[in-house]
Amino acid sequence: MTENHVIPLFPLGIVALPGLPVPLHIFEERYKLMIGECLEHDRPFGIVFFSGGRLQHVGCTVRIIQLIQRYDDGRMDILAQGEKRFVIQALFEDKPYLQASITYVEDRPEAADADMKASARRGLQLLKELNRLLTDGAEIEYIDVDDLERLSFFIAGCEGFSADEKQTFLEMTSTRSRLEKSTRAMASIIERVKLTEKIKTVINGNGHLGKSLKSHTSLLKPA
Repeated sequence: MTENHVIPLFPLGIVALPGLPVPLHIFEERYKLMIGECLEHDRPFGIVFFSGGRLQHVGCTVRIIQLIQRYDDGRMDILAQGEKRFVIQALFEDKPYLQASITYVEDRPEAADADMKASARRGLQLLKELNRLLTDGAEIEYIDVDDLERLSFFIAGCEGFSADEKQTFLEMTSTRSRLEKSTRAMASIIERVKLTEKIKTVINGNGHLGKSLKSHTSLLKPA
């Protein structure tokens, strides 16, 4: 961990992860103010998962990389990108929006042995397969398989994981554990997606039920 920093805080029902894009629609007045200040001074802000009335203590800073659209009433569509994880030390409410004193946190150093690299290759393979299943064949952006920490967050950020699951991956400080657990979980997600598609095919398949009903109905007709 490093020294304390004070940053604007944006509690949301999503989990931001390092390196991943975060599209946002800004409509509340306090957050219009906050985002405007971040744009003006090129400052990051923190996203923290807020669910069921509970604010998580670990979040991720994001930096605005594109102002997509600014509306006449001040609303904004922005694209941000996750940067650094942090732990909240204290909250401040002296501005219209929430602020926090935070310390940054990083993964602990780990030797990238053969098992860890194998998990990374397997994870990337599964990520590509799941992306094809969910996006009808679209390719994911290039990811360096040797950048194990970045890859672990890309796997953890896949659409098949819930916000609670992503929060668990965010809080892990072991790249090895994040790779291994997210890869195993993704393999299960892929099997569920394939099973769902198979069930849809059976249910929607070529009117077999209609033909069956027609044959049974013919048995009821008088001779």
